[in-house]
Amino acid sequence: MAFVRWDPLQDLLAVQQRMTRLTTGPSGWTPQVDVFETPDRYVIMVELPGLTQDDVQLQHHEGRLTISGVRRERESPCEQFHRIERGHGSFSRTLQLPVPVDAERITADLRDGVLTVTCLKTDDESIHRIHIS
Repeated sequence: MAFVRWDPLQDLLAVQQRMTRLTTGPSGWTPQVDVFETPDRYVIMVELPGLTQDDVQLQHHEGRLTISGVRRERESPCEQFHRIERGHGSFSRTLQLPVPVDAERITADLRDGVLTVTCLKTDDESIHRIHIS
């Protein structure tokens, strides 16, 4: 019987890796999101560096805002990558908004790698696809 010295740091690192796998999608990346509220609106800011309007889709349905898209693999004329840390592939984030918003007046702007979505509060709920400017 062999004895192995217990290393609590290794156990913590293993738990952290498992938690990271649970919170990231199957593609290995999930964009970072900030959400804040004012008296009349919600503002959602999503970090999407390198993506264009054509790479991102927004939908609002039954109080949920879904942000989805894809970051394609970089096609570089090199023989070997030395480090790849930015994830690629498809992603999807769904946010439940606590108060109904006016789906017709949701605006989205993608600038400098940050998608800013503004949702005005209302009493009426409907399904609507949002155009990114």
